[in-house]
Amino acid sequence: QVQVVESGGGLVQPGGSLTLSCVVSGDIFSINAMAWYRQAPGKERELVAATTGGGTTVFADSVKGRFTASGDLVKGTAYLAMNSLKREDTAVYYCNVDYCLDSGCSAPIYDHRGQGTQVTVSS
Repeated sequence: QVQVVESGGGLVQPGGSLTLSCVVSGDIFSINAMAWYRQAPGKERELVAATTGGGTTVFADSVKGRFTASGDLVKGTAYLAMNSLKREDTAVYYCNVDYCLDSGCSAPIYDHRGQGTQVTVSS
């Protein structure tokens, strides 16, 4: 069974920083992409950052220059370093993973996410 576990959320003051972590475990042949999404109450899910197997990372305009993403698709780890946090960054943050279960990727899995971690930016 494949598990995706996010951690590192919490309460932080505006202007503060947090680093989120994501760990993928289980019987996976290869990970094709890992991404961070967030969802605030009453709002649609929003892509924050996504990294593909080619090593390219894209960011939402709302977080460019403030957030950085890192990790290792082979090890199944991802990190989201969030700086200069704003109240509007408050949301549940999810790690989403696309992966293959076998060498031929006969049944690719898309958008497998964990339970999420709450980030609250408030004074």
